[in-house]
Amino acid sequence: MWQEFIQWLEKLQIPCTFQKHWGVCCPGCGFQSALIELLKGNIWESIHTYPALIPIIITILLFFIHLKFNSKLTAVTLKSSFFLSITLILSNYIIKLISQS
Repeated sequence: MWQEFIQWLEKLQIPCTFQKHWGVCCPGCGFQSALIELLKGNIWESIHTYPALIPIIITILLFFIHLKFNSKLTAVTLKSSFFLSITLILSNYIIKLISQS
């Protein structure tokens, strides 16, 4: 059942229209592939493909925890996780742009 779901996701992948039109990858390129690798259990391959995926997932989970408990600790943790995610997205994007040149 799980393998069928993963195969379905692999067939459903959407090509990057930004890359198609402009010839360079977008900041989100690799997200789908990294998610599929993570679902397969290939954590290191997922991190290599898109380093910000796991922090983004953690940020989303922290957001829902913050909505439920609304404490200062959850707010600070959520902000930190958000900035880590943004930093990883931007640094990964810059590295991809440099390596494509």
